Amino acid sequence: MTDDPRRPDDTPPRRHAAGEDPQKRGQILAGAWQEFMAKGFDAATMNGICRAAGVSKGTLYVYFRNKEDLFVALVEHRRVQISEQLRAALAVPGGIEARLTAYAAAIIRMLTSAEVLRSQRIVVAMAERMPDLARRFYDAGARQVLNGLGRWLTEAEEAGLLRIPDAERAAHQFVELATAGVWRQYLFGLRSDPPRQGEIDALAADAVRIFMAAHRSPPAG
Repeated sequence: MTDDPRRPDDTPPRRHAAGEDPQKRGQILAGAWQEFMAKGFDAATMNGICRAAGVSKGTLYVYFRNKEDLFVALVEHRRVQISEQLRAALAVPGGIEARLTAYAAAIIRMLTSAEVLRSQRIVVAMAERMPDLARRFYDAGARQVLNGLGRWLTEAEEAGLLRIPDAERAAHQFVELATAGVWRQYLFGLRSDPPRQGEIDALAADAVRIFMAAHRSPPAG
């Protein structure tokens, strides 16, 4: 038997199956994000996405069938990144109130960020004509974020830290409390400057105070 003359460095890189190269997929998503944010959904084109991503049209269609699938994939991609930030907020040192305060501040920053507002406006503008796309946007984004918070609230109740009769409703309530009077102003273009840190802190503190008044676990005994 002879030794294989190839050195480890000579081993060719593993080839991905068609449509399964994560680097290429990320390249397409980055280009699509530029195109959608600059032009909106209707004016964005697959040709424009190809140019922004630096890929051929044939390559693009291997990964995504149409603009709708690509837009929803973008929402899911961004949601994963946002969810990591929100999970980190719920793991900060301190008790239940400190973690809820960190989460509230994170959700305020997220919902008032330029890219999230832009994507929401795109979907609102299309919702009547393309209700299925609006539903897919909600399912891939907001619903997943709320489900994550709901699971955390359920775990907090099981640990005796909160009283949560309905985790889904409580998750909605907390996000609404955190963004009360702010998010819609940004969504409708009444404000464009990022919220100040002092404003974020005050909104988060108020949200936690009101939420805890309704959901604090009763003392034992």
